[in-house]
Amino acid sequence: MRYLNSLLAAGAVAVTLGVTAPARAQWIVFDPNNYVQNVLTAARELQQINNQITSLQNEAQMLINQARNLASLPYSSLQQLQSSIQRTQQLLAQAQRIAYDVQQIDRAFSTSYAPATSNQASQVLITNAQSRWQNSYSATQDALRVQAGIVGNLDTNRIQTSALVTSSQGATGALQATQAGNQILALNAQQLADLTAAVAAQGRVQSLETAQRAAAQDQGREQLRRFLTPGQGYQSQDVRMFH
Repeated sequence: MRYLNSLLAAGAVAVTLGVTAPARAQWIVFDPNNYVQNVLTAARELQQINNQITSLQNEAQMLINQARNLASLPYSSLQQLQSSIQRTQQLLAQAQRIAYDVQQIDRAFSTSYAPATSNQASQVLITNAQSRWQNSYSATQDALRVQAGIVGNLDTNRIQTSALVTSSQGATGALQATQAGNQILALNAQQLADLTAAVAAQGRVQSLETAQRAAAQDQGREQLRRFLTPGQGYQSQDVRMFH
């Protein structure tokens, strides 16, 4: 009983002091509900920050990929390919006598390869025969030169093909891969152009040889007719010129 009275008295004194004396310290009150709300708010803000960081990382990676896709291929074979095509074109342009020209062909077939007529002088027939032989001879030489030039391009094509395949495999983006593919297609086109030139040159030889045989047969008949006609004989060397 004495102990209880002492506690009550002490409590009364404390209340009195708390009311009458200025407070020197504040009481800290813990609110669990408010604490939980603060934690949830902080967690949501942190998640938003993480989402923003992830979005920025994705955008940065997208920009890096775009930069790679727009990067140009550091290797180019176009100059070498153009040089090869020009060499082949120059060889074709150097065709002797009857070139790859429609007007020249028409003139030749209206003169040297024209059917023989009875009013043509023997010397004209002999000259035409010599011209046809020279045309065939020159065409054969031209075809061999074109073929030699194309063979000379093979080593260049091999080097370019290897370099382009390596560049294509090491491409870092879509643009580089596309450019490498385009250059490979250009190389294929150049090789096709060389093949076309070889076929054209060889076809020229065969066509002129065929035309020469046809004209020789026609003029041979005219030569035989004149040989059998009194007063229009040939010397033996003249006869050989038509064969």
